[in-house]
Amino acid sequence: MFFDVDGVMTDGGLFYDGNGEALKRFHVLDGHGLKMLQEAGVLVGILSGRNHPAVVARGKELGLTEVHLGLQDKLSQLQDICQRRSLALQACGHMGDDLPDLPVMQAVGFSASVPTAISEVRRQAMWTAQWPAGAGAVREVCDFILKCKSHAQNGTH
Repeated sequence: MFFDVDGVMTDGGLFYDGNGEALKRFHVLDGHGLKMLQEAGVLVGILSGRNHPAVVARGKELGLTEVHLGLQDKLSQLQDICQRRSLALQACGHMGDDLPDLPVMQAVGFSASVPTAISEVRRQAMWTAQWPAGAGAVREVCDFILKCKSHAQNGTH
C-alpha cells in the first residue's frame, strides 16, 4: 500500500519560514496504522512529488523501506518497485488526493482517497476516508485493509 504525503499523510498545509518550507505535521494514529499494516505483512511505501527531510525522517521512524520523493512520475516508480519485488500492480494500492496520483490509482488494484481530494481523484477512488487528511484518514484506510485481510484469511465476507 502506497501513500502520497501532502494532502494525505498531512493536511496539505505548507509551513514556510525565511529559509523555505520548515515543518510538516503528521498524526500519530496514522503512523500506528502504517505500522500495523507492516506487521500484518503489507509492504507500505511513500510516493511523493515533493521532497522534504521531514518525510524522510517520518519514513525512517516508521521503518518504511520504500520512500520515494521528488517524483515526476509516480506510476513509473511504482512499476519499478513492483518489478524489483516481483509484485503485480493489481496487488498494490495507493491513497492520493491530486492529479499526480491519478495514473497510479488507475493502475493499482485498490485506490483510496481523502474527503478533500479533487473531484477527479474522488471519482477514481474505490474507497474514500471519512476522517480528514493528516488527521486519521491514513489510519482509517489501514484499519479497512486490515479488516478486509482478516475476512479474506478467515473466509468470511
